[in-house]
Parts: sequence; structure tokens; C-alpha cells
Amino acid sequence: MILVDEPLWPGRGHLWSHLVSDLSYDELHAFAEMLGSPRRAFDRDHYDIPEYRFSSALWLGATLLPSRELTARLRAAGLRRPKHLVRRASPVRP
Repeated sequence: MILVDEPLWPGRGHLWSHLVSDLSYDELHAFAEMLGSPRRAFDRDHYDIPEYRFSSALWLGATLLPSRELTARLRAAGLRRPKHLVRRASPVRP
């Protein structure tokens, strides 16, 4: 299921929502593509979507949840990737 929270997060002159799947990353990427979100908007386990895409996400079938519930569902599905657990790409050494 695709889940979204309200656009409450400020940044770069917009308010942003988090878009996640509690099923799979494949489902999330497919939905984001239908929504018109670029792949660069994907951050570890979610897409950051600007407020102007929020109503389209709901129209396409995303379920609106409070941020805490969204995070809880992501964890319960085993799809949460916290920053401290994501490995950064090692620099290339000559």
C-alpha cells in the first residue's frame, strides 16, 4: 500500500510530504513514476514530494497517514532504512 503524510516539512521554498510503500520499493518506485516524481527525490526508503504533488498522490490512491504512523508502518514492513544504518559510498582511491 502506498502511504503519504501531509506536506508539513519545509525546504527549498516548498512544503514536502513523505511517500512510502509498506509492501515494496518496487511498488513505491512505480507509484512515484506515475506521480511524476524524479528518481532523485528518493531518499533511502521514501520519496520527498512537494506540496503541489500531494493531491495527485491522493487521487492516484495513496493513503494519508500521520507521519508517526507512516514511519511505524514502514518499520513494521521491514522497509525502514535509517540514516545511521545506510552505508555511504566509499570514496574511490587511486
